[in-house]
Amino acid sequence: MSTNLTAPNPNELVSPERPERTPVKRTVLMCKPDYFTVVYRINPWMDPAIPTDTALAVAQWQTLHDTYVGLGFDVHLIDPVEGLPDMVYAANGGFVIDNIAYGAAFTYAERQPEGPAYMDWFGAHDFDVRVPVEINEGEGDFLLVGDVILAGTGFRSASHSHEEVAAIYGRTVITLNLINPSFYHLDTAIAVLDGSPDTGNGEIAYLPSAFDEPSLAILRERFPDAIIVTEEDAAILGLNSYSDGFNVVIAARAKDFERQLRSRGFNPIGVDLSELLLGGGGVKCCTLELRR
Repeated sequence: MSTNLTAPNPNELVSPERPERTPVKRTVLMCKPDYFTVVYRINPWMDPAIPTDTALAVAQWQTLHDTYVGLGFDVHLIDPVEGLPDMVYAANGGFVIDNIAYGAAFTYAERQPEGPAYMDWFGAHDFDVRVPVEINEGEGDFLLVGDVILAGTGFRSASHSHEEVAAIYGRTVITLNLINPSFYHLDTAIAVLDGSPDTGNGEIAYLPSAFDEPSLAILRERFPDAIIVTEEDAAILGLNSYSDGFNVVIAARAKDFERQLRSRGFNPIGVDLSELLLGGGGVKCCTLELRR
């Protein structure tokens, strides 16, 4: 497994209007996949008949962890719980802004114990924990872009959770409806590349076929310069990536997305999480941002 931490080649042909990118230090929560396996099926990626290699999953996850450390991120860890193989997908464990941690309430019974486990961690680390009333799967379906929260629904998080999030954080929440079961969380269909309000509405990449037409109209109007990824890159969860405003950690095989990111002045860093893809997760699924 190799990780490219080099800056883009300044001699590459790029747009002369390419903005200067500045990385912003991130604080994230991760969970080591000590108990990762696939023993049930709750998304199209999962097949219990296909064997999984827990040791390989741990090694790949460690590369992601070490990549974040190398980028200067503050990386926190929550202890994995035996019997909760999907706990590695930390993004689903909650949504954190302004030191307020909105807990997760999972759709499927197999994952429901993860919600209290993550809320216990938030409470032990001095976050203001809000216990959810509505079904939601955390940052899997809530993405902060500038001052606005993009919120997904259609497969996991209930649309009423969007109202709950708006009331808790006092921010505008934009509902987007997902229609492709392979992209059942918003963070599989949209990547936040630069969420700074200084860049206007922020910058994103997305897969059009994951959304219904009203949602597409919103995305096209709000993000007219968004990167449109290929179906091929999306099919390996290439959009399930994580950015600090300059460095973007992506699926190593998402080569066209890598090319597009470089052309926009970002530094894509490829990481292989192919074993964790067997559970339906990638880079962003393993990463919960902690915003104090």
